[in-house]
Amino acid sequence: MDTLDSTEMRAFRREVRDFVTANLPKPLEQRCRQGFHPSKEDMREWTAILHGKGWSAPHWPTRYGGTGWSPLKRMVFDIELAEAWAPAPSPFGLHLIGPVIYTFGTDQQKERYLPRILDGSEFWCQGYSEPNAGSDLASLRTAAKREGDYYRVNGQKIWTSQAQFADWIFCLVRTDNSGKKQNGISMLLIDMHSPGVTVKPIITQDMDHYVNEVFFEDVRVPAENLIGEENAGWRYAKFLLENERTSSAYLPQAKQDMKRLRELIDRMRDEHSEGIDDEALDTECAALEIEVAAHELAIYRILTDNASSQADTAASMVKIQGARLQQRISALWVEVLGMHGLPLFQPHREHDFGDPAAMGAMSQFLIRRAVSIYGGTNEIQHGIIAKRGLHL
Repeated sequence: MDTLDSTEMRAFRREVRDFVTANLPKPLEQRCRQGFHPSKEDMREWTAILHGKGWSAPHWPTRYGGTGWSPLKRMVFDIELAEAWAPAPSPFGLHLIGPVIYTFGTDQQKERYLPRILDGSEFWCQGYSEPNAGSDLASLRTAAKREGDYYRVNGQKIWTSQAQFADWIFCLVRTDNSGKKQNGISMLLIDMHSPGVTVKPIITQDMDHYVNEVFFEDVRVPAENLIGEENAGWRYAKFLLENERTSSAYLPQAKQDMKRLRELIDRMRDEHSEGIDDEALDTECAALEIEVAAHELAIYRILTDNASSQADTAASMVKIQGARLQQRISALWVEVLGMHGLPLFQPHREHDFGDPAAMGAMSQFLIRRAVSIYGGTNEIQHGIIAKRGLHL
């Protein structure tokens, strides 16, 4: 871990902090600080700013616009952005389909899609889950029938995050019903503006709009939008899911949330708020800070252990712990606020009443019930650990 405090890493942290200080728009920083969820315009603006510096996709190979940074440096970069209250760019293009395209796509696909992912000018969403195919993803039924130079797509996807923003969806579709169900799946890139595509919002328990249902009714998709080989989509899907698990340890969010919680407690004590001088609270807060620190060190060890044969197991372990920390921190945030934490302030709307520290507290507490579900449920992650790590 000496690498984290090396001269090179300290200089890198300063470079990132100086860049963010000079370039992060103040209104955008303030909205993130208050817990507002970034809008499409916020994410697009910040992605374009990062792209101007060459930093929008640090994890990509340099020949496709990446930085060439080590995994450790990339994690430090993400943490610095979070602690500066910068919004996270939309992950679906940069973290998920982008690597699939530059790994398995044609030269034409790379030329068409990658530049627009890098600069944030096109948004993507993920078409995986279906009403009867969530954890059992291979049971998906959305069908694509080849008709000359096109596929005709019919079916439904659900829990599709940011579909209301998206220009494109990378979609798993069934192209063959014979044989093993995993072997009849393909991956298509579908224009969300195509005739026959319908997006219907799903309002989550925090009364906000993140996820959607997406319906396909006789949607014509050019055959050139097929990723790789027909019926080989399960291979590309697994590649993408491994990237998603690796990037879902939630460390930057946990550190940001812990910082916000500590600032809230310190401020309330400075104001001599009734009931805040509590040893039990100090104990719980200290325990969380220790767990966040341990989580951080575990992730750094994984990132620096490139030769590990248990990388997928480790990714599942830190994904579970990251979700657990997010849920515990958000619960303590609401508890510390007391009655001020009860109102459900919707993070994308301005309010002129209440404690500013309460903005988004209940909303965040509610929506973070889902972090142990999306990106692969905790149950699925435990299964991966048991099977691949413990060989059960």
